Amino acid sequence: MKKKIAILLTGLLMFSSVLAACSKNGGSNEVSSPPAENSGNTASAAPVTVKMFAIQEPNIDLQTNKFTKFVEEKFNIKIDWQTIPSDGAKEKRQISLASGDYPDAYLLPAYSDQFTQADVLKYGKQGVFVPLNDLIDKYAPNIKAAMSEDDSLRAFNTAPDGNVYGLVAYSECFHCSYPNKLWLNTTWLKKLNLEMPKTPEEFKKVLEAFKNNDPNGNGKADEVPLSGAIEDYGVRVIPFLMNAFVYDDDRNYLNLTNGKVESAAVKPEWKEGLTYIKSLYDGGLIDPGAFTQNSEAYKKIGENADVQILGAGAGMHPAIFVNIDKGNKYSADYNPLPPLTGPHGSFVTHDGGGVAPGAKFVITNKASEEARVALIKLVDYLFTPEGQTNGAAGMKGIDWTDPEPGDKALGENVKPMIKPIPATEGEAPRNAGWSGLAHFYMPKEYRDSYVQGTDIYDSANYERRLYDATMLYKGHEPKELLPLWSIWMDPETIDEASILQTNIKKYIEENALQFITGNKDLNKDWDNYVKGLQSLNLDRYLEILQKAYDSSAK
Repeated sequence: MKKKIAILLTGLLMFSSVLAACSKNGGSNEVSSPPAENSGNTASAAPVTVKMFAIQEPNIDLQTNKFTKFVEEKFNIKIDWQTIPSDGAKEKRQISLASGDYPDAYLLPAYSDQFTQADVLKYGKQGVFVPLNDLIDKYAPNIKAAMSEDDSLRAFNTAPDGNVYGLVAYSECFHCSYPNKLWLNTTWLKKLNLEMPKTPEEFKKVLEAFKNNDPNGNGKADEVPLSGAIEDYGVRVIPFLMNAFVYDDDRNYLNLTNGKVESAAVKPEWKEGLTYIKSLYDGGLIDPGAFTQNSEAYKKIGENADVQILGAGAGMHPAIFVNIDKGNKYSADYNPLPPLTGPHGSFVTHDGGGVAPGAKFVITNKASEEARVALIKLVDYLFTPEGQTNGAAGMKGIDWTDPEPGDKALGENVKPMIKPIPATEGEAPRNAGWSGLAHFYMPKEYRDSYVQGTDIYDSANYERRLYDATMLYKGHEPKELLPLWSIWMDPETIDEASILQTNIKKYIEENALQFITGNKDLNKDWDNYVKGLQSLNLDRYLEILQKAYDSSAK
C-alpha cells in the first residue's frame, strides 16, 4: 500500500518538475560544487570498482546514464551495476543476503522496498552492514553537517546503539506531510449558492445538496456526493471526517497526550466520529465503493465520461481521482476543503512528509576499504544541492538550469535556485539522472527553491497548487504527535510489536466499517468492540510504543 502511494507521489514530483534534490550544505541553500576535500581520487590512479545492487527505474539505463558517467569521472570509480526490475526486488535482495553472495552496496528507491528498520538492525548487528560513522566523519563533510544540523535526519539514520548502518531517503515533502485532504467541487458549490462548510453538520448539508439538487444539470440523480478508496494512504474518507472529532493518524490510530501513548480508537470521541460518518452513509452521501475500491476504480468516478458526477474526493492530491493534464475539463473544479471544526477541535493527519524509516543505501562488509571510501564520497556529493539536483532531476543544462529574472520560487520569500527544463512532446528519455535512486537529503527549503509558475491550474505548476492547499491544513495537527516514522523499536520487541500492530490495525479498520455500514450497532456492540481490542493485547502494544517513544525522546 505504502509503495503504491509513494510511486504515485514520485510520478507527481516528476510531473510537476519538483524532483527531489537538496542539502543544507552548511546551512546554505546555494547550488554549488562540493568542497575540495570531497573530490575523488587523483586522475592517475586506477578507478575503484564498486559493485552496486540497484532497482531499474523506468526510462533509465544506469550503464549509459549521463549522471553515472559524470560521477564515475568525478570520483574516479567504476560502478558495476547489478540491476533488477522493481517486481520481486525485495525477494531478490533478501535472497542475495541470505546466500552470502551480495554486493559492496545496495542503492534503492525509498518507494521500492528499501530496508526496514528491522533489516537495518538485524544486518547491522550481524556485521553485514558496516557502520558508516567513521566514513562520514572522515570523508563526508556534507552528510556530517546535515546530520549535525537536522535532528530529524539524525533520528532517522541513527540506530539505538549509536551507529549509522544506512541512510534513508529524506525528503521534507510539504504536501505529503498532510496526506488526508479533501477536495470539494467548488463549481457545484457556487451553482447551488452554498458556502464553504466549516463544521461536520455544514458539510453534511453540502453533500445532501449535491445528492438531491442535480448540480451537474442532467436531470438525473447520478451524483456521487463523496468518494475515496482504500488501497493507499491518504485516500480513505474516514480520517478527514474523524479528525473533526478526534485525531486520526490514518495508520495506527494512536494519540499522544501529555507524553502518554494512547489508542484513539477506544475513546468516546472515536465513537462520536463513527456515529457522524454512519449518518452520512445512511443518507447515501458516501459512495459505498469508497470502502472497497482501489484508486483505479475511484478515478473512473472522478473522470466519468458522460457527465461530471463527483462532489467531493478524499486524497493527498486531486490527480488521484481526476486528470490534471492541460485542457482537462474537471481538474480546476476541485479545491481543498479546510479542516472541519467539530465538537472537540479541528485536527488534520500529519506525518514525516513521506519519509520511510529504514535505509535506502547501505555498504556491506564485502566492500574493500577503497570501495567504502569511494561510495561514501559519492553519496556525500548527493547531499549537496548540485549533486542532489544532478542525481535526482538530471544533469544541469539538460534537465534544469539557473532561474531567470522574474522567476518565482515555490516557497514564499525564498530565492529561486533551480529551474526545471520541461520535456517536449515526443522527446526521447534524457537518461541524465538516477531519479529515485538519488533521493537522499531534500529539506523543505531546498524543495521550496524550485521555480514554479503562479497559475495553479496549469499542470506544470501542480506543486504550487498542492503547496497552497496544504497551507490550509498546516497548524491543525495536535500539539503532541507520536513520531512513529522516526522512532526506533527495541530489537528484542520489534517482531512482537509488528504482529500486534498488524492485528490491532486490522481489527480497528474492520470494525469501523462494520459500525458505519450498520453491520454492528454503535450502542449495543461498542463495549464488546473495546473488549476485543483489549484481547488483542492493546495495552502491551501501547507499552512497547511508550518505551520506544521515551527512549527516542531522550
